[in-house]
Amino acid sequence: MRIGILSQWYPPEPGSASVPGVLARSMASRGHEVVVATGFPNYPLGRIAPGYRMRWRTDERDGDVLIRRVALYPSHDRSKLRRSLSYASFAASATVSATSLLRTVDAIWVYNSPATVGLPSATASLVGGPPHLMHVMDLWPDSILFSGLATGRTYRAMARILDQWCAWTYRRAGAIACISRGMVDELARRGVPRTKLHYVPVWTDEEQYRPLPPSEQLRRELGVEDAFVLLYAGNLGDTQGLDGLLEVCQRITDLPVRILLAGSGTAEGRLRADARRRRLPNVNFLGRWPADDMGRLLSVADVALVSLSDDPLTVLTMPSKLPAILAAGRPVLAWASGEVARTVRAGGCGFVADPGDIQQLEAAVRNAYRAGPDGRERLAAASVRHYRAEFSLQTGVEAVEGLLEDMIARRALAGRPSSLAATGSER
Repeated sequence: MRIGILSQWYPPEPGSASVPGVLARSMASRGHEVVVATGFPNYPLGRIAPGYRMRWRTDERDGDVLIRRVALYPSHDRSKLRRSLSYASFAASATVSATSLLRTVDAIWVYNSPATVGLPSATASLVGGPPHLMHVMDLWPDSILFSGLATGRTYRAMARILDQWCAWTYRRAGAIACISRGMVDELARRGVPRTKLHYVPVWTDEEQYRPLPPSEQLRRELGVEDAFVLLYAGNLGDTQGLDGLLEVCQRITDLPVRILLAGSGTAEGRLRADARRRRLPNVNFLGRWPADDMGRLLSVADVALVSLSDDPLTVLTMPSKLPAILAAGRPVLAWASGEVARTVRAGGCGFVADPGDIQQLEAAVRNAYRAGPDGRERLAAASVRHYRAEFSLQTGVEAVEGLLEDMIARRALAGRPSSLAATGSER
């Protein structure tokens, strides 16, 4: 197949932005021709990454993958206006500068977050264009409330418009993949036909996230040689609900536990100030950790923390850090509910505490410590098994590949040939 990938986020942007990049390389390795339409990298700082300069559009290659980058307004701060401009500018720019490229493919995979990406994807599929598979990463309009982009009356007004917009984009999609089972159920409740919905969890970069022996050098550098290490690595925002963690840190000073917080975000200043106020001896803020070194950082963790605030949307959320932790073979402490808690319980790969419940979190940390090296090693092995069974790259790529092939076949049955047939090309 000739496959198009449409995503506002793409490597070298870190975190969940690695998902479309890994898919592109994997599809190319399976013999498909892959083209990508994306923006200029600027996540998470809101500044264009070194080595790039903003232009209307530019083409580059990553091995066999053709990447077209289009202009956008870079922003990832707390300004509602600037964040909205970032989303809207990419949608408009991709519609103008990437539609012609996307219309040359047989089918398109769409990283559906933010919801504005529905404009270029629907435009590319109009009037005989290729069908597209919409892979839903976040539910909108819920996400704008969850992220703080809109509240109160503003949210209610935007929600009505976005509800109609999302319903329109779902109708235009040839198929819809969801990263959690809860999302499948919720979209069905909102009127999307069940036959159109598919559960396809996201994978991680398995070259970076894999079981590694603990880096003793890094443990020395971090000053945690003889400590039990609880690691949180990711965004330090309100969504993560980490404030109560510091009270737990104060309660467990009787244990040789060190808590490492790697990352940055809108709640970082508040968390650092609270740690200073409490004079916590067992908390280290590591700042933003290099994305290409996250696997080594995870190797020093006895347990890795996944934290989400108590919110209706988090019940349906599958944060990208959880598959990464599982792939790296680390036990998980899930301070969350919904899909995250279900995954950890189903895999038998860690400990669960209700979000916001400080007593439960304290008990979970103490239980993780008391499990000892042998107990945690068993949990680590369970993490790897569960990742391979449900989240592996091979599983995800095969699911996406099958859905793309199915859309192309249905299109052919409807009497609209793909670009392969139309051009007489052979694969």
